[in-house]
Amino acid sequence: MRLEGHALTIGYPDHVVGSGLNVAFETGEVLALLGPNGGGKTTLLKTLLGLIDAKAGEVRLDGRPLADYSIQERARVIAYVPQVHTGTFAFTVETVVLMGRTAHGNLFSRPSAHDHEVAAGALERFGIGRLSQRPYTQISGGERQLVLLARALAQEPQFVVLDEPTASLDFGNQGKVMSEIRALAASGHGVLFTTHDPNHARRAADRAFLLRDGTQLAEGPVGNVLNKAQLEALYRAPVETVMDAAGNMAFLPG
Repeated sequence: MRLEGHALTIGYPDHVVGSGLNVAFETGEVLALLGPNGGGKTTLLKTLLGLIDAKAGEVRLDGRPLADYSIQERARVIAYVPQVHTGTFAFTVETVVLMGRTAHGNLFSRPSAHDHEVAAGALERFGIGRLSQRPYTQISGGERQLVLLARALAQEPQFVVLDEPTASLDFGNQGKVMSEIRALAASGHGVLFTTHDPNHARRAADRAFLLRDGTQLAEGPVGNVLNKAQLEALYRAPVETVMDAAGNMAFLPG
């Protein structure tokens, strides 16, 4: 299965954010979207999800226009993990994760035993089962991010789209999320995530898409796209490359 945007112009009623964008990823692979703040990453994600309409071009899911799918049909195929938020209502963590199951039922129906089993499995996958009865509003920002990831998995989607999934996580949980992204791809999911850290993209992604000021600078395998020259053009800042003991390349601000 493939999710793609063809010749997209993205933006809002009063202004254009980017144009001429071609982006695609398939089940079983990970695509990292990199770029500076304000460059259009989140707008592109929301366009691919159908949360905002493309101003030109078309988003397709499995070869069909995304607009042909109902909202519930999309939710069964694509899960979205936004940047972490505080939340207004003190739902339990388990209830938040169970909300992901509405893609397979009715918003007002009572969760089934299977729904509870799927939610519990998603929580345990991220090592946060102990939080199931805690109010979502009373856990840390990093824990909330993991809960949102668990909710996405509870949807049992084909694609998972994550907006800066490690932004509020400590070092250990960043590693956990990067490992989980690779595990999702290995189990057949397609994953798209945004990041400011090219090292995360090198670790977890198969391909990278570089976006600055709404313009697509490069796209391709991470080994080809993520290099000193490309990253300096993307961020307009000096970049240093270093090699670790295992011979893996890493990038540092210059």
